[in-house]
Amino acid sequence: MMESTFVALVLIAIVWELIWKGIALWKAARNDQRYWFVGLLVLNTLGILPILYIYVFQKGRKGI
Repeated sequence: MMESTFVALVLIAIVWELIWKGIALWKAARNDQRYWFVGLLVLNTLGILPILYIYVFQKGRKGI
């Protein structure tokens, strides 16, 4: 029982990270922000860094 719960949580974390990372990478590429793109691509932070980029550090329009 505990093993299946752990696997489910890991899968949810992976999907969560992929969604936020994909959005942030797309925005960084469109804004020609290469350092952000590389940093977002390399670091795995459970969505924290991509969310910060999207809502705090992105040039131009804010949010998704």
